[in-house]
Amino acid sequence: MGRIFEVRKSSMFARWDKMAKNFTRIGKEIAIAVKASGPDPNNNPALRRCYLNAKACGMPKDRVEAAIKRAMGKDTSNYEEIMYEGYAPHGIAVLVETATDNSTRTVANVRMHFTKGQGALGTSGSVAFGFTHMAEFKLKSSGLNVDDLELELIDYGLEEIGEDADGNIIVRTAFNEYGNMSKALDEKKIEVVSAELTWIPANPMELSEEQANDVLKMIDHLEQDEDVQKVFHNLK
Repeated sequence: MGRIFEVRKSSMFARWDKMAKNFTRIGKEIAIAVKASGPDPNNNPALRRCYLNAKACGMPKDRVEAAIKRAMGKDTSNYEEIMYEGYAPHGIAVLVETATDNSTRTVANVRMHFTKGQGALGTSGSVAFGFTHMAEFKLKSSGLNVDDLELELIDYGLEEIGEDADGNIIVRTAFNEYGNMSKALDEKKIEVVSAELTWIPANPMELSEEQANDVLKMIDHLEQDEDVQKVFHNLK
């Protein structure tokens, strides 16, 4: 299926480079996963994904285990996952995934970031139709052949396969095929670097450098918000 050229996510990854913020994001994901399906990663695909991503970003195992114990406690925060949709400057579509224990605070903050960035917060469904919800696995490429792997994984929900700029193999499935693909990769003993649920834009838009900087500035402010987990957009 050729090489995958990902939509520009430099601002998102810049935030992820900040270790404390990254650990907080994963801690919330762990809390949500444990509350939903329990603390056993063997029976909880979402928690297994948290383990993978914690390892990928260098989160110590003891911090992961501490986050699981906190999630099992009665006094821990109950996070609600809410998606916000809107437009950045120059017509760029934006999806904002949040995990919050105070939705009133979160929507006010998200609206503020859109407004200050010369964008506009939209209603549910106003933007998401232009994206496809997918599961994305990043694989170690050593010893793997992309063409052979495509044939091996096609029966497990594979929709796209290619390489990223660092030479890792990227595998994408429909988001509801995450469990099937994860199990297949485990059984085939293929090393997974990270696994995410992501939103892929159907029609990426290209802007001038100046216009793109306007968009990325707004996205950067969103990504720094404590309640924001991830931001997706269709800027090429």
